[in-house]
Amino acid sequence: MKYFKQLLCTLLLLMAFVPAMGRDMSKKATVDIEEILWGHIKDSYEWHITDVGTEGNMHPVVINLPVIVKSSTGWHIFSSGEFAHHAEGDRPGPYSLVIKSAKDKAHPNQIVEKIGNTEVRPLDISITKTVMVLFINAIILLLAILIPARWCKKHKPQDPAPKGFTGLMHMFIMNVHDDVIQPCLREDTPKYAPWLLTCFFFIFFANLMGLVPFPPGGGNLTGNIACTCFLGVSTFLITNFTGTKEYWKEIFWPAVPVWMKCPVPLMPFIELFGIFTKPLALIIRLFANILAGHAIALAFAAIIFIMFGIANSAMVNYMAGTGMSIVSVAMSVFMLILEVLVSYIQALVFTMLSAVFISQAHVKHHEG
Repeated sequence: MKYFKQLLCTLLLLMAFVPAMGRDMSKKATVDIEEILWGHIKDSYEWHITDVGTEGNMHPVVINLPVIVKSSTGWHIFSSGEFAHHAEGDRPGPYSLVIKSAKDKAHPNQIVEKIGNTEVRPLDISITKTVMVLFINAIILLLAILIPARWCKKHKPQDPAPKGFTGLMHMFIMNVHDDVIQPCLREDTPKYAPWLLTCFFFIFFANLMGLVPFPPGGGNLTGNIACTCFLGVSTFLITNFTGTKEYWKEIFWPAVPVWMKCPVPLMPFIELFGIFTKPLALIIRLFANILAGHAIALAFAAIIFIMFGIANSAMVNYMAGTGMSIVSVAMSVFMLILEVLVSYIQALVFTMLSAVFISQAHVKHHEG
């Protein structure tokens, strides 16, 4: 779910609003900007595509996903379509389970079990939208790697280079391996290249699939803090569990004047603190850039309906809304093109920094 999807959503929403404006131009359209923004960014138990119908009788077009929970009455597996579809408020379902509204302070957009007058969170391992997108991107990643690997298995190094998709992936893989990973890790490259290449292509494919406005694309995977946190923590564990003795010596007893590390361990504390800031930078950078992209695209879409609603007269309302629609669509297309570049850059930066952090943990002993 990125700019191209938001452009499509804008056009669909515009198609829904224009007939109503034609019947009553004096009636102002109102849009809940916060609901649109968080509704597209947050995770959900169904895959919302669009709304169809006439004013006052809109029906959501969604892909219902499996709900898997363990409540006080045992395990339950059923479709998310069994929950009531309310525009606002809680959505009751079977087995005393309820999906709380987005405005609920305790459990927004989460499943709770109602036991009397109390609400309890059950063990929830449902296949949500983010999880489904994760599975789809994992399958795409496997296909993109296994197809070239199969070609390599059947051919010799002296054979002519492959063409088509296999040739493209060969070029892509060698570019990241030779120009990003190997200059950082050198002789340690064969040991850590598989993980770093996996990070690069997983993030890159996830970002690109977010540009596709319809399933199986359109998911906010790398804009989910849980996904980026897993990638960052994995790099953190690899970096520190494979670090050399010299690496840990430079942290707890760095080569600085004694008064800076004893009796007050000032420099060891700073070095130890830096261990945790490095993966945090990986997590926040990727998450914030992708999340900001969603917010900007949705803001462009919202401008259309804001302008339709703030004008004083019907004619000014229509002219302002139409003019801003053109500007909004143009900016959305521009941001879509820019986001293709951003998808590559964010994957490259994450991989490059991970390689740098791992290489810093493999410092060799030096004399003097």
